[in-house]
Amino acid sequence: MPEEMKPVFENDPMPFFCGSANACFTACCRDLNQALTPYDILRMKNSLGIDSGTFLRRYTSRHFGPDSGLPVVSFKPDPAFGHACPFVTETGCSVYHDRPGSCRMYPLARAISRSRESGKIREYFALIEEEHCMGFGKNTGLTVRQWLDSQAVDLHNHYNDQLIALISLKNRMMPGKLAGGHADLFYKALYDLDTFKTQIFEQDLLAPNVLPGLVVEKIRDRDEALFELGIQWVKYQIFGIEMTWS
Repeated sequence: MPEEMKPVFENDPMPFFCGSANACFTACCRDLNQALTPYDILRMKNSLGIDSGTFLRRYTSRHFGPDSGLPVVSFKPDPAFGHACPFVTETGCSVYHDRPGSCRMYPLARAISRSRESGKIREYFALIEEEHCMGFGKNTGLTVRQWLDSQAVDLHNHYNDQLIALISLKNRMMPGKLAGGHADLFYKALYDLDTFKTQIFEQDLLAPNVLPGLVVEKIRDRDEALFELGIQWVKYQIFGIEMTWS
């Protein structure tokens, strides 16, 4: 039977549990075709204590969307292990605390709509019921919202939604394929944050923009602030939208 998607609401019961007691434990982590977001990479590279360039070279591959020209980053297949996640072990995920947002969300799919008047985001969820997964039908006693909270997914969604908004802006203002130089800029400013930071502080990348001192402190100390600056930098470079500081 093909997988089914069943709409669910935040107060509905969440009939799913993933754990070592399930016979299929970690099986889904061993056959992946998983796209990674910039925030996924930010969290994992910091968890491993390596810079973004090293993480990207060691664990990921990059291609560009054939229609959009936008970079798509995913885990790199390993000839010895096929499409297994590089961080899966017999006892589970070795970067579990900093695992990607899509791992946290499974088996829920999430869609959003944004009010043009208020900018407020509305979320919609669906349960993806896959035949091979044995985690369904469990009585967890949790609602969908309580389960989402237990997965600590809201922070991932907060930063991933900023990427979605940027992609939506690109599709409105520049439909079709993004030019090669712009695609590389998009990749560097959002995915390769440590290279982006080095070029800001050592090569004056943001000139003629002058960063306020508080912004300088934030991006020096917090990769999340650097990512949000990268969003602004891409908007400025590609669409001519002036950078603002808060």
